[in-house]
Amino acid sequence: SSGINAEYGLIKHNLVVFRAGESALQVLPPLIDVIPEARLNLVIYYLRQDDIQEAYNHFKDVSPTTPQEYILKGVVNAALGQEQGLNDHIKIAQQYFQLVGGSASECDTIPGRQCMASCFFLLKQFEDVLIYLNSIKSYFYNEDQFNYNFGQAKAATGNYKEAEEIFLMIQSDKMKADYVYLGWLARCYIMNRKPRLAWELYLKQETSSESFSLLQLIANDCYKMGQFYYSAKAFDVLERLDPNPEYWEGKRGACIGLFQQIIAGHEPRETLREILAILRNTGNAQVDY
Repeated sequence: SSGINAEYGLIKHNLVVFRAGESALQVLPPLIDVIPEARLNLVIYYLRQDDIQEAYNHFKDVSPTTPQEYILKGVVNAALGQEQGLNDHIKIAQQYFQLVGGSASECDTIPGRQCMASCFFLLKQFEDVLIYLNSIKSYFYNEDQFNYNFGQAKAATGNYKEAEEIFLMIQSDKMKADYVYLGWLARCYIMNRKPRLAWELYLKQETSSESFSLLQLIANDCYKMGQFYYSAKAFDVLERLDPNPEYWEGKRGACIGLFQQIIAGHEPRETLREILAILRNTGNAQVDY
């Protein structure tokens, strides 16, 4: 009888896995003490639902013994550390990833190399991240999570052309709405001299603290790259949203740079009218000077 119940539990467990977590909360909790993988799959379910705290709560007292458990411990601690800004959990995650990736049995496996890439990613050592990701990229060509990390590592090492191509391969609407994705893609566009595309990314966003941060990135990165037209437009919106004198200074500097580009014939003369309108659109008394 107990054997039949265990087999029935295993079938129910496997159905949840095959159906991508469907009915996980009903089926898996009673099976935690019956089927070892039930707890792992429950934690994975919570991670996929972005319920990081619940995933951590169900796994914090488990002492890992298998590579899969060590990896999941690393993933949960990394997610919690990044979500809540807890460096201790980031360090714990690094240690778990390094244990798996550096072990004799896993170092040459795909999960082992993913672990070393994850470890170096958390350490912000992106040249090392790329060594490991390049060695396994042929297995993950169309995998969104892989490309999300691969694109960030490429951009962080200054390879903006390839990073842009990788980011644009991502299909997940959820990832494409994430500020980290938008910020990196905007930076890639600007560094690849496509500031209009970065500006269009901003225009598609609803007003929020994240869209404000994206606007700051566009204003400053465009200024550094001498793309003064879009820098001026971004600083203009920033100043209207927050009358900080720094935004006026940025806008004025960008307009002066743009004026010089018009005189040198690098920007169309028609832009001059727009510059004057942008400059007048301020509460700063210095506009008259």
